[in-house]
Amino acid sequence: MVVRQLGLFVACLLLAATSVCAQTQQGSISGKIIAKNKENISFATVLLKGTGYGGSTNEQGIYHIQAPAGEYTLVVSVLGYDPVERKITLHAGERLKQNVVLTSHNTELQEVVVVSNGINRVKRSAFNAIAVDANELQNTTKNLSDALVKVPGMKLRESGGVGSDMQLMLDGFSGKHIKVFIDGIPQEGVGSSFGLNNIPINFADRIEVYKGVVPVGFGTDAIGGVINIVTKKRRRGWFLDASYSYGSFNTHKSYVNFGQTFDNGFTYEINAFQNYSDNDYYVDNAVKDFTTGAIDNSKIEHVKRFHDQYHNEAVMAKAGVVDKPWADRLMVGFTYSHMYKDIQTGVRQDIVFGGKYRKGHSLMPSLEYRKRDLLVKGLDAALTANYNKNSTQNVDTARYEYNWYGDMRPLRTPGEQSYQHTQSDNNNWNGVLTLNYRLTRAHMFTFNHVMNVFKRNNTSLLTNERMTDAIAKETRKNISGLSYRFMPSERWNLSAFGKYYKQFIAGPIATSTAQDKYERITNTVSTLGYGAAGTYFILPELQVKLSYEKAYRLPNNEEMFGDEDLETGSINIKPENSDNVNVNLSYSTTFGGKHSLYVEGGWVYRNTKDYIQRTIQSLSGGKYGAAYENHGKVLTKGYNLTVRYGFSRWFSIGGNFTQMDARDNVKTISGGSSQESITYKSRMPNIPYMFAGTDATFYWHNLGREGNLLTVAYDNLYMHSFPLYSEALGKQNAYTVPEQFSHNLTLTYSMQKGRYNLSFECRNLTDEKLYDNFSLQKAGRAFYGKIRVYFGNK
Repeated sequence: MVVRQLGLFVACLLLAATSVCAQTQQGSISGKIIAKNKENISFATVLLKGTGYGGSTNEQGIYHIQAPAGEYTLVVSVLGYDPVERKITLHAGERLKQNVVLTSHNTELQEVVVVSNGINRVKRSAFNAIAVDANELQNTTKNLSDALVKVPGMKLRESGGVGSDMQLMLDGFSGKHIKVFIDGIPQEGVGSSFGLNNIPINFADRIEVYKGVVPVGFGTDAIGGVINIVTKKRRRGWFLDASYSYGSFNTHKSYVNFGQTFDNGFTYEINAFQNYSDNDYYVDNAVKDFTTGAIDNSKIEHVKRFHDQYHNEAVMAKAGVVDKPWADRLMVGFTYSHMYKDIQTGVRQDIVFGGKYRKGHSLMPSLEYRKRDLLVKGLDAALTANYNKNSTQNVDTARYEYNWYGDMRPLRTPGEQSYQHTQSDNNNWNGVLTLNYRLTRAHMFTFNHVMNVFKRNNTSLLTNERMTDAIAKETRKNISGLSYRFMPSERWNLSAFGKYYKQFIAGPIATSTAQDKYERITNTVSTLGYGAAGTYFILPELQVKLSYEKAYRLPNNEEMFGDEDLETGSINIKPENSDNVNVNLSYSTTFGGKHSLYVEGGWVYRNTKDYIQRTIQSLSGGKYGAAYENHGKVLTKGYNLTVRYGFSRWFSIGGNFTQMDARDNVKTISGGSSQESITYKSRMPNIPYMFAGTDATFYWHNLGREGNLLTVAYDNLYMHSFPLYSEALGKQNAYTVPEQFSHNLTLTYSMQKGRYNLSFECRNLTDEKLYDNFSLQKAGRAFYGKIRVYFGNK
């Protein structure tokens, strides 16, 4: 027995010695992969040539490889950069450090000038996606929505000036068909302060646009596409980025962003911005004659807006830790925002208000947690959660009626649209969980779940005694998605996915014709969606992408419940469903050492059922409101083209063209009828279907002093006329939004490598009459100036 135990003991010693010996015969290689502009390059492939030893970099650009002692060739590669090969010798027990700097070879989308790895990953994706680099625009007075005009198929639609309602149109879909995210977090219910037309461009590092078919990782029910704002997360010791701009219509905008990351991993960051404008620009409109009470539409006057002041303020603070063994990133945040908006017009410009306004504030605590290789190697987790308490007041208590001259006369009853002083308390809970599991380099699974809980209570403040509606408006939305990606090589990859949608709705519905009695009704909908996407590099310079999705979009809170003012919701509105197909072909090359060329073409097909349409309704007293309804079928087909050329660091020119037809596909006037609808195959109303834009930028480096840069940029936008109502009703001018061609010019001078920056802009240089939504006119020629300073580590 003793001999046997002794034998086992000796065997264990021999086994341990063998293990130690084997380990001492190995060494390790680690390092950091960065671009020439000091950007970390994540998901770069790092391997020892001709062996099975290798891996990929993490989000900080760091890699680790263990291998037996010997001589190797270290190979580093990632799409968009020249590969690097380096001879190394690894000794037993050695920990060899090899940092590598990669050089861009300009195979990226030429929508941007500075190439970053984040854009590489978007292009390498099988989904039809592009990214706009926000860093080049930081010295301009543009906001996030302005930066998107270079995207093929993208059209920004605003109802007025600063703080006005804004919609983005992408490949024939607009508004609520397109979902907005910030760092992958859905922006539902965050308030108008965080609309894309209010957030300054300095807030973002890049803007990713996914057209049509959307990756499961976003967990969204978008049909038109997704816009993801990616903020800056580079490790920096300390920094301060501050700017102020002033311009036409007494417009003031300011922004400050500062923070610090310490050696122990503690980090904090504060973002703050504000916008203010009187929006007192001129419009052309018929004016109501208070003597006769009539509006002579044949007599158009050039009148000034007088009740359209807007201002908002927002502060976002985050603190936490990074690069810990138990968390790559753990942040706790708090956001406060406030807004005030005079309401000059309703949904039509014919009616003008002089005392109606809206105000509100929002409080939002948030949590963010991210960890690579959680519990097991290859499992990455991201969890975000926030609670948004948003309170909005709609005030319409004026006792006077106004016309466009600013004249006023007493009303018989108070209220310019509808007598009210209503406070809407909106409570939003959002949670997103994303798990990525890399089974091997070629196989990856992604699971995503998004939860949204919404509740609105309306309270009348017209009397001293607050009166809260007995029935609240509620929704609960859950979307789960699972995808599989097969990526056998850098040349091609394929993704397949499925989604499960579920939504619970509860709210009041009138039970009397006088609408003075209500009861609570509930409804639950659920369905399944699915799709696939693939990409293939026919040549290193030539890439094709193809994607399909059976997509669903659940109605949002505004479509179901309205805005408690000018918009009326429908609690019985049905989800949209659509068959989406995207085909994209792109070619990029460099030649002569200084020239780069990028060409892209895309084709889009959308067959949508139960299309949710915003319509204008005539109300009593010559007033108008907006409502939402399901329109049976809409067929959208079209294409867009992009061309961009660059010469060294000095010059860039490009443009895009979009033709996108969204047509009524309901054949008969009603179910069971054989009579053909007069709008069958007509274009859907109030949707631009043909537009184009070009831009040119000239760079003069080291002007006046080394490190200084003068940038002169010009861009324009052409929009073909389109029907305001269904074109089947006639083609008179009254039913058509006119053709438009606008021009913008920007001059920027940066000093001391971007530390001090001055810019001057002229928008709508030729003072074109611009319209986007129904008859609402936008601002004419405007001038803006901006000063920006940056201190700290880039």
